[in-house]
Amino acid sequence: MNFKYSPAMATFPQDFIWGAATSSYQIEGAAKIDGRGPSIWDTFCHTPGKVAKGDTGDVANDHYHRYLEDIAIMKELGLKGYRFSFAWPRMFPNGDAVREERGFAFYDRLIDAILEAGIEPLATLYHWDLPQALQDKGGWENREILKPFAEYSAAVVERFGDRVKKFSPINEPWVVAWLGNGIGIHAPGKHDRKIAFTVAHHTVLAHVASTKAMRAVRSDILTGPVLNQANSVAADPHDPVQKHALAIADAHQNTFWMDAFMKGSYPKILLDEFGDELKPVIQDGDLESATIKNDFIGINYYFDNYIKRSQGGENQWHSIAGLFGLDIDEAAPGPLTDMGWPITPNGLKNLLVRWHKEYGSALPDLYITENGVAYDEGVSADGKCHDQRRIDYLQQHLATVADAIAEGSPVKGYYQWSLMDNFEWALGYDKRFGIVHVDFDTQKRTIKDSGYWYKETIRTNGSEI
Repeated sequence: MNFKYSPAMATFPQDFIWGAATSSYQIEGAAKIDGRGPSIWDTFCHTPGKVAKGDTGDVANDHYHRYLEDIAIMKELGLKGYRFSFAWPRMFPNGDAVREERGFAFYDRLIDAILEAGIEPLATLYHWDLPQALQDKGGWENREILKPFAEYSAAVVERFGDRVKKFSPINEPWVVAWLGNGIGIHAPGKHDRKIAFTVAHHTVLAHVASTKAMRAVRSDILTGPVLNQANSVAADPHDPVQKHALAIADAHQNTFWMDAFMKGSYPKILLDEFGDELKPVIQDGDLESATIKNDFIGINYYFDNYIKRSQGGENQWHSIAGLFGLDIDEAAPGPLTDMGWPITPNGLKNLLVRWHKEYGSALPDLYITENGVAYDEGVSADGKCHDQRRIDYLQQHLATVADAIAEGSPVKGYYQWSLMDNFEWALGYDKRFGIVHVDFDTQKRTIKDSGYWYKETIRTNGSEI
């Protein structure tokens, strides 16, 4: 298959990891078999009105039974790396010390098959499917969750650390805190800014507790956080209202976690303006402990936020205006993806270069742990899935990654989101991010044109981007 590349020649390191990513609840299915306990997403999905069309992850991609087929596709694509997540309730149904061996055995089989295919695994311990039994005890709002999360982390590394060498404790703590507990459109569905700040702080502590627990079991593993990040761009950055909103947005999404892990502090603007909500949960020594050394930082990037003076329009789902009482609108200019997100590839480069300049040699290796786009191009009459818009998106973003590397940013790999179309959380199955099409009625997999493009990109180490 022939694809058109831009004339610019990109340069990626020879050992650059070209990968793809998934998560357990979005693909595994098998929600009620082999002893798996309920997660907060099982509860959320089965609550009327929470998920589009009443969709659930009960079956999803049936990856639990079809993992060998999916790994064969990964091998066909030439992936060098695969980022997946463990399902906490599949191995510890209630989140406590009671193990379910059938869950551990599944991941034994999965990991062995990934390695046999010549693919390096990067494992996330928590991608939002908290055991419901722990949520019943307060979930991430309750500081007591640190102990079971650390114990779970140690158990995972004890069982799989001989084969998996890269681990991330929590995927996108911003989403855990703010979409789950601040805005409430994700499980557990709470809408409370103070609770969200509490959860955000506890995810920082949980990262530390998990990292220490894993390293106590094996010293040869690599660990790091995975953070979803975005630049905020103002229509008029000199306007004091927009300038203030920019500062809040950046602190809220980016520097809350970057400053915690790199500096042992939280952004001053959040402490100054919302300290009565955040400071009470910070105990002595908390932030000093946050500077535990990370071997890498994963960055999930999709789009930049746009800010302008309020025109009285309806704010988007990711709104900071509603959360922080800001007199702004966040409606992005087009063109937009099926998620309603703008296409802003330069924002990725800006973040990568920014952290390199800001932290210098103290910055660990960076991985793009998620980047991709939702477009719904189905299978055509010729049996193929033609998705040129996704190819264009990936090419544009990878070009900016190459530019960032050329400017010194230590980017060591790129994991496309997602390997397959899957369950897209509160939006159900209509939003398709995969480079592999999935017919959810038949579970048939079809590699999209973008998948074949990515295969060629991997083969050439991105030299023709």
